Amino acid sequence: MNAAAPSPAEKAWPADAVEVGVVLGAWGIKGWFKLQPHAADPQALFASKRWWLRDGHGAPRLLKIMQAREQGDTVVASAQEVPDRNAAEALRGARVFVARTSFPSAGDDEYYWVDLMGLDVVNREGQALGRVADLIDTGVHSVLRVLEGDAERLIPFVAAYVDDVDLQARRIVVDWGVDY
Repeated sequence: MNAAAPSPAEKAWPADAVEVGVVLGAWGIKGWFKLQPHAADPQALFASKRWWLRDGHGAPRLLKIMQAREQGDTVVASAQEVPDRNAAEALRGARVFVARTSFPSAGDDEYYWVDLMGLDVVNREGQALGRVADLIDTGVHSVLRVLEGDAERLIPFVAAYVDDVDLQARRIVVDWGVDY
């Protein structure tokens, strides 16, 4: 029995799409494919059964995920729209996106990197230090990469330096000097 075709609303690119990985190629012979997640903990992939792919060759493609699981440092998945190894291999290089609203809720004092990027950073004195351009994972903790013009500041994202993260106000307050 064939499943009903997705409605235009189901196929629509989500306004809050976040890139979460890239397809590495086929995995096995039954249409499974392997992807490299961008996060060490790929829970956003597992929380969503709808993944959108962009491969640079045309319109984004919606995949309805039937199964997904960790396989070492990668994730393997099967989708209704990928029936065999040839179809899975054709996905190689495609970037994988999911809707931000489908991410699992972050715990207290936990944040998704995507939510921190673009936030203004000020110190305790209210002096602007710049805007979060990226984060760096050092293995021990994350580091905010804050840019202001040509100046770059690397601020450890730990309680010793981060006083407050206000996602609503789009601001992070830190114990950091302008001359550091």
